[in-house]
Amino acid sequence: MAAPCFLTLRVATLAALALLSLGSSAAGHIEDQAEQFFRSGHTNNWAVLVCTSRFWFNYRHVANTLSVYRSVKRLGIPDSHIVLMLADDMACNARNPKPATVFSHKNMELNVYGDDVEVDYRSYEVTVENFLRVLTGRVPPSTPRSKRLLSDDRSNILIYMTGHGGNGFLKFQDSEEITNIELADAFEQMWQKRRYNELLFIIDTCQGASMYERFYSPNIMALASSQVGEDSLSHQPDPAIGVHLMDRYTFYVLEFLEEINPASQTNMNDLFQVCPKSLCVSTPGHRTDLFQRDPKNVLITDFFGSVRKVEITTEKISLQWDSQVVDSSSKEDGTAEERMGPLQYAEQLPVAQIIHQKPKPRDWHPPGGFILGLWALIIMVFFKTYGIKHMKFIF
Repeated sequence: MAAPCFLTLRVATLAALALLSLGSSAAGHIEDQAEQFFRSGHTNNWAVLVCTSRFWFNYRHVANTLSVYRSVKRLGIPDSHIVLMLADDMACNARNPKPATVFSHKNMELNVYGDDVEVDYRSYEVTVENFLRVLTGRVPPSTPRSKRLLSDDRSNILIYMTGHGGNGFLKFQDSEEITNIELADAFEQMWQKRRYNELLFIIDTCQGASMYERFYSPNIMALASSQVGEDSLSHQPDPAIGVHLMDRYTFYVLEFLEEINPASQTNMNDLFQVCPKSLCVSTPGHRTDLFQRDPKNVLITDFFGSVRKVEITTEKISLQWDSQVVDSSSKEDGTAEERMGPLQYAEQLPVAQIIHQKPKPRDWHPPGGFILGLWALIIMVFFKTYGIKHMKFIF
């Protein structure tokens, strides 16, 4: 009797070990899934978008900022998590031939101003002091919520700046400037005050790479449109309004972002390649030594989007295991999919086609001055040929 009992005990022990190994493998699989789910370590996204230039000839800088604003909103960051700073209101400028619009392409089919733009700091509110106060959170108590950066240590922040700059500075309003040292110290304050998890800094200005040379805080990735000693060039001239509509670097970044959707797996390495020197003329730069993760493992949507990883279902899910319920639900799923078809993202505005299409031919209409001049010429020829004595035969 001892032998059968011993065999039974061994079988039971082996079964328990098998179940334990299966449980540990399942737990390891769940941990891997959880690690992948939280690989970026952030739970919310913020964006601070800054145009520092005034005056009509800087139209392109406003269009740059509004283009990025449109893209981050499309990818899921709400207005409540965007701080938009525009130093001038080009949409209401007296020189604008189409009021309440700002276009980023010469075909004038993509209005980046939109119908629901929310400008938080405008005109002379866009100063170095206010910008630094927004970053560090040192705003007056009366400041409304829409003008505050209410981020925390689980926030991924996108900071985009455009304007006129030089070696180590960026001009604000053509009257003051922020230096790369001041910007680096502001980011260090943000890190010490636990105001960000990861930070992406993008700047489109002349000698833009000089603005991130002094950064020393962790978890910062920086991109610039030009190296030290180089100019950042404009793009898309429009003779109708007499100015350029965008800068080259931001134009190609926008073109790249239009191919991104909230579920895209495109990483930051792809963003580094969007504007080579053959297109930008200047040499774009980037800095990743302060960033802890490998850029190839950082999704574009970690900064430009606000993605919530959820699974959309069309029926109720039973939390209790019931084979009959599972069989019936699988049959219903098949019929539902046949009726509804696969879920897809809504069609966005075909910006890529708009960017690459040729300008539409316009119908030619003779101007009023041309018609008056033509009539004057006809009358002069008539009088010179026949004189005033033949007027009675006309009237």
